[in-house]
Amino acid sequence: MRQNISSNTKWENIVGYSRAVRVGNIIEVAGTTAVDGETIIAPKDGYEQTKFIFRKIEKALQEAGAELQDVVRTRMFVTDIGYSDDVGRAHSEFFKEIRPAATMLEISKLVEDDLVVEIEVTAILSI
Repeated sequence: MRQNISSNTKWENIVGYSRAVRVGNIIEVAGTTAVDGETIIAPKDGYEQTKFIFRKIEKALQEAGAELQDVVRTRMFVTDIGYSDDVGRAHSEFFKEIRPAATMLEISKLVEDDLVVEIEVTAILSI
């Protein structure tokens, strides 16, 4: 059984994707940025953007029947590796005890200049 989770952003229909997809006990959350509707949250602030993103991801996971403790991997894409301390600090606030496998990569840019981090996660539910 497949369950698509939407966050109702305009990009989901334009590009043809879902915020998250659950198939069986696996949930994949798409790359998520610090955008609320049309508003960029905390422009160029890696720490605040990361916290906002993980809250947004947590909501999608909950809609799919999961929690943050079900996350087994995080992938963080930053526009400047100089944001790594701020992004890492925020990551730790959500995952210090959960300790998923984590990757952080520097990329050249995101869809908007004020966005500095995009995050995707994988969660697996225990059966």
